[in-house]
Amino acid sequence: MNANARMEQIVGLCKRRGFLFQSSDIYGGIQGFWDYGPLGVELKRNVREAWWRDMITLHDELGIPAGAPQSFSMVGVESSIIMHPQVWKVSGHYDLFHDFMVDCRECKARFRADHVKSSECPIKPSKHPGEHDKCQLTAPREFNLMFKTIAGALSGEEGTVFLRPETAQGMFVNFKNVCDSSRVKVPFGIAQIGKSFRNEITPRNFTFRSREFEQMEMEFFCHPSESRAWYEYWRDRRYNWYLTHGIKSDNLILRDHTQEELAHYSVGTADVEYAFPFLDAGEYGELEGIAHRGDFDLRSHMEGKLVRQNNELVVEKGEGDAPKYRGSGKDLSYFDDQSRERFIPHVIEPAAGADRATLAFLCEAFHEDEQPDEKGAMQKRTVLKLHPRLAPIKAAIFPLIKKEGMPETAAAIYRDLKSAGIACIYDQQAAIGRRYRRQDEIGTPYCLTIDGDTATDQCVTLRDRDSLEQVRVPIKDIVDEISRRLRA
Repeated sequence: MNANARMEQIVGLCKRRGFLFQSSDIYGGIQGFWDYGPLGVELKRNVREAWWRDMITLHDELGIPAGAPQSFSMVGVESSIIMHPQVWKVSGHYDLFHDFMVDCRECKARFRADHVKSSECPIKPSKHPGEHDKCQLTAPREFNLMFKTIAGALSGEEGTVFLRPETAQGMFVNFKNVCDSSRVKVPFGIAQIGKSFRNEITPRNFTFRSREFEQMEMEFFCHPSESRAWYEYWRDRRYNWYLTHGIKSDNLILRDHTQEELAHYSVGTADVEYAFPFLDAGEYGELEGIAHRGDFDLRSHMEGKLVRQNNELVVEKGEGDAPKYRGSGKDLSYFDDQSRERFIPHVIEPAAGADRATLAFLCEAFHEDEQPDEKGAMQKRTVLKLHPRLAPIKAAIFPLIKKEGMPETAAAIYRDLKSAGIACIYDQQAAIGRRYRRQDEIGTPYCLTIDGDTATDQCVTLRDRDSLEQVRVPIKDIVDEISRRLRA
């Protein structure tokens, strides 16, 4: 199966089974916006919870850099989507957060300048924009990616605010609040999951490039002398998180940015990238960036917008030698009680996309094979081999037939699993083989069948989605057995 056909099947499955829908679908949709259906919202929630579990709940159960403190705090915040406009001026987004776009005077289409060679000409899709004899492309020009809106009754510049293009700034501006209220000590991290908005010129590739998306970001504040070791620690740990949750190493790379790619604030950056099916062979798309941001962010919010000159960050000057955009003037330095040292912490930032991660897990999980049906004939099977912790439904409970007490026993098992917090589903419609295939297609890792022997031996048949192994499990042990498998 070629990559395009595979991607089309994944997109079709997502709509057919209720993972993802085009936003405002009944009106023809709106480009760059997506709705998660019943199964999709559970899958994405599980991705978020797996990230939070690793970053916050179990953060100190893994090895940390040699010589660094043997424990550190990780806390969460939830900052507002709309922030003071000065935040985006000081951070550089107001001036620098743009892409270059070109228009075609003939067809009126608009393209990102760096995507022209990979886009389709609306008049002749077999050609790229600019290759058709009727194409009239304009010169590239800047396009700011932030969404503007108005807060309150004021109009014009006085009331102009922006939907946040990233969640990171909400953690930087709350650095002092967290230090003062939580008694955390450097090193420590602040994490956040939330929506961000970027007015992409040409959103494309399903949910990979959207105008509304969800980020999972963490800002780790550490001593400047330890920042390089912490950067390497978080870079490697975040790469391994994707492997742990089912991405094969053949499809995943950890790519360090070249010096030319680095942002003006960055001391070092690495991207975790995945071989999405919509990309050409050998190409990868970014899942997560891990950046060593130095002291850029806290200094910016203290002093004003910073620019790099002669390899140093200095406050950009405006009229009369005053800062172009003033910072808050608040002291965001940190005082270490033990060393009696005051310093501005360096920041390591792992920034992941919840939507891109969800899409990657879906693409990785999609498989087709052939399995025998009830009569032994080979039948095509579509299966999502999602990691059990990510699967929307963990177990499906089937009474083999709708009599002889089987539905009652199945219903009791269903209630026990639900009471234990295990997402499960009860299904008694159609032949058992068809029920298995329905669950395979939505990624359910375990099916429990109550059959004619259950009343005698008080056991049910547990079927594994991937291995197709079937074993008998006592009814009294089902909750513990499913829980154990989910922890593995």
